[in-house]
Amino acid sequence: MNNITNTLPRNNPSRIDLLALSIKRERLAAGLSLTELAKRAGVAKSTLSQLESGIGNPSIETLWSLAMAMGLQVTRFFEQPQQPLRVIRANEGMTAYAETANYAATLLADCQAGVQRDIYRLKVQPGEVRLSQPHPTGTVEHVVLCSGSAHIGPATGPVLLNAGDYISYLANVPHVFEALEADTTAVMVIEHS
Repeated sequence: MNNITNTLPRNNPSRIDLLALSIKRERLAAGLSLTELAKRAGVAKSTLSQLESGIGNPSIETLWSLAMAMGLQVTRFFEQPQQPLRVIRANEGMTAYAETANYAATLLADCQAGVQRDIYRLKVQPGEVRLSQPHPTGTVEHVVLCSGSAHIGPATGPVLLNAGDYISYLANVPHVFEALEADTTAVMVIEHS
């Protein structure tokens, strides 16, 4: 398979259209013509034109080639406005597939320039809820639940997550992690401006 699959609910904007706009935006910001970018990336001009028109499904390799040709992180193509709360279930998200291997990558979050990230592996037991006090403004927590289930997020409205689900939330308000199963595990990334 060599495409990007959007498995988000239909009421969200088309991810392919957003990707098309991002590729064109970055190409224009770099001052490159379609011909020049296609040449630098080693892709056909017609392929690049189709991608910018929202036609076609680029592979991971194509996206990496375009990003490298413009000196960008590939995640720049997927940047979206900051949201106070984002949940991506285990079977959701924009997934890109490799051309030559059984390999799929789903971007959960990108990192803005000038941001630091701390990465933690968590092992949590049911019982007492972990209540965290507000962090400085601009702090975002990202959690991928690896096993078990838990209520995670702002204390005023935590979200039930199961293994494979992802959540991000602004951490400048009280927030919780409540394991519902023994040996619940997660990876947590704290992003600081």
